[in-house]
Amino acid sequence: MSTEQQRIGAPRRYLSRLTRGTLAVIMAGGRGERLKQLTEDRCKPAAPFGGKFRIIDFVLSNCLNSGIRQISVLTQYKAHSLIQHIGRGWGFLRGEFGEFIEIIPAQQRRGPEWYQGTADALWQNMELIRAHRPLHVLVLAGDHIYKMDYGPMIGFHVEKEADITVGVVEVPIDRAREFGVLAIDEGNRVLGFQEKPNDPRPVPGRPDVALASMGIYVFNPRLLERLLRADAEDPDSAHDFGKNIIPQAIANLRVFAYPFEDVRSKAQHYWRDVGT
Repeated sequence: MSTEQQRIGAPRRYLSRLTRGTLAVIMAGGRGERLKQLTEDRCKPAAPFGGKFRIIDFVLSNCLNSGIRQISVLTQYKAHSLIQHIGRGWGFLRGEFGEFIEIIPAQQRRGPEWYQGTADALWQNMELIRAHRPLHVLVLAGDHIYKMDYGPMIGFHVEKEADITVGVVEVPIDRAREFGVLAIDEGNRVLGFQEKPNDPRPVPGRPDVALASMGIYVFNPRLLERLLRADAEDPDSAHDFGKNIIPQAIANLRVFAYPFEDVRSKAQHYWRDVGT
């Protein structure tokens, strides 16, 4: 093996170790009311495209191609079509090697309520998450269209010694009110977070662009459980990552933004939230 091959191979092996120890939790319970007829009988992640494929195939493919083979899919509304698709199309992982895509329906594990928000969905299933003993928890949305290797983002999280890392993209300022908008410093540390603001904060020096959350988060498991417990005990919380967990963590924790862009050219990668 040449010196150049060794230089390239070492980071790949390092990222591979990180992704093997990561549990991906995919939020796949959205009603999809804005998609009208496409989601009359199914949740948003189960909406079809390209014949036999479903929107959730983007994020599942991203996970597997990133080396993440421990995946929990949280469902709630009109989940039959999604469960059927995952069972038929993604049943090839090897359980004897610790690989799985498990479907976790809403079970009212902590009381009579269904999921009250994205944070509550994880809190209600914290025992199941803890049982897998992950080194990192990667929280993903099941209704976004993009191609991403999560390994570098997890590597960035470790390198920055972050408590929370948020995936971010640049969006036109006139569309930014549809997203969570971040302010960061020169080292990518998050200084502020606005959830769907009426007057979005632009990127400094670029008044036509804002920095938006992709709804992708990397957490350290013990910290995640502590934050979710505190949120669950707050009667005034909406139990949402964007509205509660991330904004409240910024003051006291190391929260960083990971830009979804080409490493060399810094060009913005394609990403769309189907719900918008």
